[in-house]
Order: sequence, then C-alpha cells, then structure tokens
Amino acid sequence: MLLVRIAAGSTRRPKLNAVQEAADLFRSYLSADTTIEVHGYEVESGVSHTPLSRDELMQGARQRAEALASRLAASAEPANFYVGLEGGLDLVDEQGRRRVFLQSWAYVTDGERGHFGCSGSIEIPEALVEEVVARDTELSVAIDNFAGQAGIRDAQGAWGVLSGNLISRQESFRVAVVAAFAPFYNGKLYQAAKTAAK
Repeated sequence: MLLVRIAAGSTRRPKLNAVQEAADLFRSYLSADTTIEVHGYEVESGVSHTPLSRDELMQGARQRAEALASRLAASAEPANFYVGLEGGLDLVDEQGRRRVFLQSWAYVTDGERGHFGCSGSIEIPEALVEEVVARDTELSVAIDNFAGQAGIRDAQGAWGVLSGNLISRQESFRVAVVAAFAPFYNGKLYQAAKTAAK
C-alpha cells in the first residue's frame, strides 16, 4: 500500500475538506492501493487579508505552500505534497468598466516543482466591492454583513452566498486543488506534452 501525505496550509474546514475531496478524486491515478492523508497547518500567506489581484492570489497560495514545506522539512512530519490555498478578488477592466471576480487559487509543490490551479470566477456586486476594495474590509466580514449572517467563511463562503448555494467555497477550492495536482497525478500526459514540444 502506498501512503501519500498531503500537508495543507490551512486549518479551516472548507479548505481541508476541499483538499480531501480532490485527493479522493485523483487517488486512483497514483496507484490502486494508495492511501492519502491530509493534515492541516496554520501558515501565513504573506499577502493582504483579501488579495485584490490574480498575482496576489497566486503569490499567497505559493507562499503558503512554500512556508509549509520549509517548516515541515526540518520536522518529523514531512509530506509528499504541500498545498497552499488562497481566495480573494481579481479586479479587471472590461471596456472601461471595473469588474471584480471572486476566485480560489491553489499551489501544490512536492518540494522541487510546483503547479497552480484555479477555480472559476464569480462576479461580485458593486456594494460588496466598495466595502472590500474602497473601505478595506476583510471579505469574510463584508460577506457576513452583506448576507446578514455570521461565520459564512466556515460554511458556504462568499461563493455560496453569491451563487445561491449552487457553488460552495469548498467546491471552488476543490476545483483549484484538482487542477493544481494535475501535473502530478497525470504526469505521463504532461511529460509527453513537454517532450512533444521540444
């Protein structure tokens, strides 16, 4: 039996569940008898509380994974993979109009190479944009106020509120994690594509 240990840079339940669900999906690609353990750790992203660009989202995800890899490398708890997850906003100019999208990003590294994955995007309403961007309110606080609820980040998340619970925060991170792991679990395809491009 092959044991694969995944360290995730978060202790929040939706993020850990997303990593576990993703692992359950690609487990058979690794080996038929693979067992995957997911462990969560609190690490800082090194970016603002609500990233406001794709670059910052990617930077936060990468920095979480790399900080976790460095921290665990010298411990008795090294992992096969380190996952950083970052959610936030991507501001774009579309025909002279500002549009703001909620996104979830993942970065996965085995300590030597790493890859990104991203969920889809959902446009957020201008009132929420003003609260987060103009007033610098953390998205988790703003979405609680916007929806008139508490603790949304640890439940359906802003994704759930905005999509009418058709897409949850957990699901958005699951998609990002599956995408980020693809070069690892589907390595033959990625290697063949790399060879063909030479």
